Order: sequence, then structure tokens, then C-alpha cells
Amino acid sequence: MASFVLLAQKKPEKNRFFFKNALNFSLLALLLLPASGEKGHWGFWAHKRINRLAIYRLPVEMQVFYKKYMDYLSENAVNPDKRRYAVVGEAERHFIDLDVYGDSALAVLPIHWQAAVQKIGEDSLRKHGVVPWYVQTAASQLTAAFKDKNVSRILRVSADIGHYIADAHVPLHTTRNYNGQLTGQEGIHGFWESRLPELFAEDYDMWLGPVVYRKDIAHDIWRAVADSHAAMDSVLLFEKQLTEGLKADKKYSFELRNNVLTRMHSREFSEKYHRMLAGQVERRMRASVQMVGDIWYTCWIDAGQPDLGVLASVAPDDAEKNAEAAEEQSWLQRLLHVRPEPEN
Repeated sequence: MASFVLLAQKKPEKNRFFFKNALNFSLLALLLLPASGEKGHWGFWAHKRINRLAIYRLPVEMQVFYKKYMDYLSENAVNPDKRRYAVVGEAERHFIDLDVYGDSALAVLPIHWQAAVQKIGEDSLRKHGVVPWYVQTAASQLTAAFKDKNVSRILRVSADIGHYIADAHVPLHTTRNYNGQLTGQEGIHGFWESRLPELFAEDYDMWLGPVVYRKDIAHDIWRAVADSHAAMDSVLLFEKQLTEGLKADKKYSFELRNNVLTRMHSREFSEKYHRMLAGQVERRMRASVQMVGDIWYTCWIDAGQPDLGVLASVAPDDAEKNAEAAEEQSWLQRLLHVRPEPEN
């Protein structure tokens, strides 16, 4: 994986995770990295892993389809992160700043979108993130794709909703202090969601039982956000305590990453912090895998359980594939400010 932390844009006027001094070519390098042996960000390696593991929880009636397209669903789990830089309205789908709404945010925010718009206003909601509402929208889109038996749309929405669900399980996606910038802890976001999984996720127990039907997706995604937010205090507190009790030269080390000598949190610091968190990163990843599989299954049930064995033999729509290729080209052009070649 890339040797620096890719931190994704939160708002159009403010780069939430992408630091000001990052170069466009570095981001492009991330997008073009080979998948084999890839390690790193919650938004890349872990997102791919979460979608892949969710497939194994599905019933055989769904696995016949999802396993055929396992590589697609894994590789394209990162598409929403790529779109943050090129698609208006995308960035807000990855987070929610609960602390903007006060200590009683979870009690006062309506769990359904239209009620929230009526109470707070759409512009304000979008400014501070909409991930728990957008997961509900994406679930409706996936149900519709199943009903329509649209192979390409089933695949694209399945990959996307897996990403948004996983983002909702990251504690620092629920606060304005998303990168510790308000508490003098800048860099903690990438440390938690990138460095720790990179070092320790191979030892996580990520095998869960079979999927279950979710009767109330709105309630469940908000519960996931609430659990993430409850973990946020310890994410910040333990890092600060560990930093204060450790010599400065022990916090960071230099490692060769992709042939670049890179300053990173040291293994010693990472191991101590990981132990202080007492399995927190593993629990959030496990919960992500569980909910992704469950919601794929729920959407299929709600669509009337269409025969996915038949759909597995249907080639994806060329129009959808062409749209996907055009979208990726647009990302690259927006990232590098490249003008398209003139037609002859």
C-alpha cells in the first residue's frame, strides 16, 4: 500500500482527510497500485477485505452470484473514496459530525432522511455528513436493482454500500475532530484505520456466522454510528496518554515503503496503542463484515429473492460497464487537471 496516509475529502471547501501538501500524482499512484499484497488504509485494504469476507456469510443461493464477482466486489469497494475528489455530493456520504448537534445528537436527530430534512434542513445536514441516511438510500437502490435483475447495478451498489457501511463503523468518521486536529493529535485518523490494521489485522478473527435479516435497517445503521461514536473518546484519550508517557523518538520510525523511506508510527508505539484499545479495531471490522452481509441479504429478501443463479450467467450490461469506465477516466482527469485529448 502507499507509504503515506490517504485522507479523504470531507467537504467541498475543506479537505477532511487529504492533507494540503499532498501531491496529485501521489493520489493517482494510490489509485493505480496493484491489488496483490496491498496493505494499508481502512479505505483501501480493509474495505476490500470487508466486502470479500461478507460474501462468505451469504446463503448458497446468493453465493453462486457473489462469489463469481468476488474480485469485482472487492476491488470496487474503494470506488466511493475515489469519487470524493471528483463527484459533487459524494464526500458527505462517508461521515457524520455528531458533535455538531450537541451531546444529545443521537436522541434528537431523526433516523429517516425526510424527517431530518424537515427538522434541520438539507444544506446543514449535508455539510455535516449523511452516512447513516445514505446507507438507507443505498439499500433501497440495491433492493430495486435486485427486483430489476440488473446485474451491473446489483454489483455496483453492492460494492458501494459495503464501503459506506464500513465507514459508519469508524469512530473518527463521527466527529469534527476527525484527524485529531482540534486536540493536537493530527495523523490519528490514518494511524487508527491504516497503520493498525496493516500491522495486526492478519490476526483478527473475522469469521462470523451466517447472515441474518435486518428488520429495520435505519435503526441498525444508526446503532452502528452510535457504537462508533462511543468508541471515539478512547481513540483520542489513549493516544494522548501514550504519547505523553513515551519519549518523542519512540513514537515514530522510518520504514521503506514502495521504495520510499517514510516516517510512520513505530511498531512499539502501535503495539502499545493497539493493546490499550483492547480489540477495538477488530470489533469495528467484524461489525462491518456482519452488517454488509446482512444488508446485502436483506435487500435480496425484500426484492423477492430473485434467482441469482440465473443472473450469474448473464453478462453485465455494456452500458453500465462503459459508464463505469467513463467515470474512472473522469476521476483521473479531475485529479490531475488533465484536459481530454482533442478529437481528430
